[in-house]
Amino acid sequence: MCYSIDFARKHYYRQCMTSPELIAIDPATLPWEERFSEKLGRALFRKNLITDPDTGMEIRLVRYPAGVINVRHTHPCGHGMYVLEGTLVTHAGRYCPGTFVWFPEGLEMEHGASSDADVIVPFITNKPFEIHYV
Repeated sequence: MCYSIDFARKHYYRQCMTSPELIAIDPATLPWEERFSEKLGRALFRKNLITDPDTGMEIRLVRYPAGVINVRHTHPCGHGMYVLEGTLVTHAGRYCPGTFVWFPEGLEMEHGASSDADVIVPFITNKPFEIHYV
């Protein structure tokens, strides 16, 4: 039996306060949420998978359209990206599918997609997410 995303989320939020439970989410059932960035003048896309209510840790699936690079910024949280599709372009290099990249808290960074294709990554934070452009 396969469970819907609505079932998984409702079950998680109902159970997280009383006992640990397995969470299973099928991202293919979620629509991409368009998030327009004033700073970039372009939209980025995401699918929010889970947020821990105690720590603020978040896991999202993020899609940067081809050629879109999030300009120099910092975060007050560490975050990681695992490249599923496309090429992740950062201030430190280019990373192909199968590569995990960790960005420490406070690091000044850039990241996004190469010009030839969108990049899709799980985006994992260790605490609540914020972005500060430099």
